[in-house]
Amino acid sequence: MKLIIAIVSRDDAGPVTRALTRAGFGSTRLATTGGFLRAENGTVLVGVDEERVQDAVEVIKAEAHARQQTVPAGLGLGYDYYPTAPVEVTVGGATIFVVDIERFERV
Repeated sequence: MKLIIAIVSRDDAGPVTRALTRAGFGSTRLATTGGFLRAENGTVLVGVDEERVQDAVEVIKAEAHARQQTVPAGLGLGYDYYPTAPVEVTVGGATIFVVDIERFERV
């Protein structure tokens, strides 16, 4: 058995979990916050048999979309405080981890 941990943007978390359910996968969604941009994320946990891992990953890939977003480049600190021009960055998509499960119990 494997555990898929998928970190997706908050905007994609709902579509990802609904698509996983339609495809026959159970999942648990956690509200999380990312370090980059301090953006709200959704972390989706999916327990699957090894032979179905790629199917679940494909469902996640189909629903978690990367997109461009304009954000402040940063702020100067200290006495010479000043705002900087915004920059465009790619956000969204998914970061997916697949790990072995040594033991699983449903109680």
